Amino acid sequence: MNIVIDSGNTYSKAGWFENEKLIRYTTGLSFDQLIETIRLELPEQILFSSVSYTEKEFSEALQLPVRVHSLSSETPLPILKQYETPETLGADRIAACAGANFLFPGQDLLVIDMGTCVTYDLIDKDAAFQGGLISPGVKMRFKAMHSFTKRLPLIDPEKEPFLIGKSTKTSMLSGVMNGMLAEIEGIIERYRHKYPELRVVICGGDITFFESSLKPPIFAVPELVLIGLNRILTYNVALQ
Repeated sequence: MNIVIDSGNTYSKAGWFENEKLIRYTTGLSFDQLIETIRLELPEQILFSSVSYTEKEFSEALQLPVRVHSLSSETPLPILKQYETPETLGADRIAACAGANFLFPGQDLLVIDMGTCVTYDLIDKDAAFQGGLISPGVKMRFKAMHSFTKRLPLIDPEKEPFLIGKSTKTSMLSGVMNGMLAEIEGIIERYRHKYPELRVVICGGDITFFESSLKPPIFAVPELVLIGLNRILTYNVALQ
């Protein structure tokens, strides 16, 4: 069994895999909770991807005889990188694209990850990561309106708001949620104009707000980053 870990600034997510099959996953873990969770079931291999902790810090905290791999800009990948600044490329972006390419090989793919920021990344049919764009996420947009004005409240996103807001709150909801939907649909359309056979794969915590409103075919794969991390892990194990 393999464990892959996506560790963010505040919380971590871990996935358990038997070969290429995701058995289970857990999220919202603090670093200490992550260590305790892994100790309950000794894996064969671990891939650790983190923006907050080093591989050394993780291994020293774990104190188990397990091979720990880490994801960095130097890690061999099952996909190509055609990106001008690969050292700045976020691990979640490359992992999501590796996961999409594993699930849908030989296809032009637009991978949309809806987290704190929304990333749109193209991986072509030759498994080459071409790059993409980064846009503010839903909660960031609400927070920006609240932070940069004196009277607009901080509100939470809601599914399918009315197009015409009848109050300040509902107007903000319409602006952010309908604006985000229009952005997603517009960018997909522009990419499909260039890549007619494009397949769209969407993941991230905020997909629940939009997946029912997006025009098919859109493939929602909530744990795409974990699937990609495991694909990177098995690729590196095979190289040994």
